[in-house]
Amino acid sequence: MHSDRISDLSRAVLAFRDERDWAQFHTLRKLITSLNLEAAELLEHTQWLDDDEVERLASGHEGRHALGEECADVLLYLLLIAERAGIDLAAATWQKLAGNARRYPVVLAHGSREKYTRLRKSAKGGEAD
Repeated sequence: MHSDRISDLSRAVLAFRDERDWAQFHTLRKLITSLNLEAAELLEHTQWLDDDEVERLASGHEGRHALGEECADVLLYLLLIAERAGIDLAAATWQKLAGNARRYPVVLAHGSREKYTRLRKSAKGGEAD
């Protein structure tokens, strides 16, 4: 049985890493580089596709599996980065979500793609910078 809790995932990733003695290769810089390379591999699946084609890719079994593999790689590196940097990823995510709720109040942000720095100006009918 697999748990979806971040701390359980982190422990499993660290155990996998440690069983192989790979921590020696996992400097923070190398982990951040690897995260970005994996994110680029995720992006590669959508290169040259329009929005509808990307949606179809995600709705099919083979495409969803390929995207899932790349998402998992990104998450694995993110967990390793958080551990290496001493970041409680769950706490940081809750904190970020709370900050975003303040920056993007529903009354101003609902249905808008404006950055928070422009929302109030847009709501007042003023010109955005």
